[in-house]
Amino acid sequence: MDKSMKINCTLIILLPAFLLMSMTLQDDPAQWPVPEEFKNMENPVKADAESIKTGSMIYTKSCAFCHGKTGLGNGPKARGLNTFSGDFSADKYQSQTDGEQFYKTKFGRGEMPGYEDIIEDRDIWHMVNFMRTFKK
Repeated sequence: MDKSMKINCTLIILLPAFLLMSMTLQDDPAQWPVPEEFKNMENPVKADAESIKTGSMIYTKSCAFCHGKTGLGNGPKARGLNTFSGDFSADKYQSQTDGEQFYKTKFGRGEMPGYEDIIEDRDIWHMVNFMRTFKK
């Protein structure tokens, strides 16, 4: 077996393991550290019908392409991502504080864009309220 064949075989063996690891890290909220000041933030927006409706409209416009209409991580753009966009109905996501969800939406990471300069904080809180409706 020549050198290029050995390299190709090694890549074929290691690539699936790397992809699985990166998907697991993205899916594991513990692997996305959030500063304490955000973890403990309380959502200043009451999760009433109006807030959830507002959050739904913003989510549909800004998030559903990757995260899916029901937050399962199956939006049309999700297939083209290198990492799984997350399942918002899963306990791993729903057990996070509102502050953690706010931080991740506001600042993003990797393929997840930050919305710091795009969506006002109050509207991010509305989206957090809406994403809470994805519970299983």
